[in-house]
Amino acid sequence: MHNIFDCIPDNLDEEIFQQLVDGEGVRIERIISSGHSSPESGWYDQDRNEWVLVLKGEAILLLEGDSPVNLKVGDFINIPAHQKHRVEWTDPDSKTIWLAVHY
Repeated sequence: MHNIFDCIPDNLDEEIFQQLVDGEGVRIERIISSGHSSPESGWYDQDRNEWVLVLKGEAILLLEGDSPVNLKVGDFINIPAHQKHRVEWTDPDSKTIWLAVHY
């Protein structure tokens, strides 16, 4: 048995992407951020849909062509495949823990 809130480092020089499950047609990962954002030069453009839930903390996500989306604890969003998106901001004073399901 595992706990999604275990093994969270005190200092995060880089955002952490931890694969929890990788099965037929689905990948589930835990993402830990603390003041991190997407590189200025790029957008994520993924081949699969991504459903994201914020378990702790806060973030601002930007989907290309839309207004920024403020995500707080319990908020989730489904990002269709090839919808360009980026993380504009995560709370620098707290860890933001995401659960991402790629399908």
